[in-house]
Amino acid sequence: MNFAGKVAVVLGASSGVGWATAEMLVARGAKVVVSARREERLRQLSGKIGVAWKRCDVADEHEVQLLSQFARETYGPIDIAVNCVGMPLGGTIAEQDSDVLRTEVAVNFLGNVWFIRHMASVMNDGGSIILFSSMAATHPMPPFFGYACSKAAADAMVKYAAMEYGPRGIRVNSILPGAIRTEMAAGIFSNPEMEKIFTKEVPLGRVAEAEDIADAVLWLAGPNAYITGCNLDISGGNQLTRFPRSDEYAAGVSAELGHSSGRHLDN
Repeated sequence: MNFAGKVAVVLGASSGVGWATAEMLVARGAKVVVSARREERLRQLSGKIGVAWKRCDVADEHEVQLLSQFARETYGPIDIAVNCVGMPLGGTIAEQDSDVLRTEVAVNFLGNVWFIRHMASVMNDGGSIILFSSMAATHPMPPFFGYACSKAAADAMVKYAAMEYGPRGIRVNSILPGAIRTEMAAGIFSNPEMEKIFTKEVPLGRVAEAEDIADAVLWLAGPNAYITGCNLDISGGNQLTRFPRSDEYAAGVSAELGHSSGRHLDN
């Protein structure tokens, strides 16, 4: 797929799928603006693949607006906008701190509202907006109810956005990944027993790599993807089964501790 002459914004590009997506877009000819909160990581990515960067906190609408303006001033109107940001903070309904819950809603739901609003305002007709949800929005993953519910709200908004921006030919979709081997999940998958527990639920027999998800992003970003208003499962078939239960997590940790000779686990 060739993206020569296309302009893309990738928010959440400081690691994982966002980083991989930016690399793949550049490799296929796109001009890319990368963004996240971690400036040092953005500098590293910019130096590696030669892209423009700007810090942005997606929960702050003004910062998202400034990012959209920066992209337009740097490369011109954009064609592709990808928001990979997510904030999974654990907690039960009975005990979740209200400020933490508001933060999750601000990042995982309102941040997507701001992203669609301001990226569409500087986007060429016929562009593509891609959000990142989670399989947790459709398959319970206690104790991450706040994360799951705020992502589910954004998935509902995708349908409204697809209707609103469809007359301009702008496609709006979200991706629902399952488990991915990224920096965010490093603590989990440093434990071989935990990886086995997750893999057991994936029909394709392995946990996703960041590049697996980035491939789907590029397909949705391509000009021939006749799809909008969809929440697309990219999970190796994990959406057909379930996430591991909390007691299975505990069993996996115990099994690993049992044969690790006291080795510290970063969980």
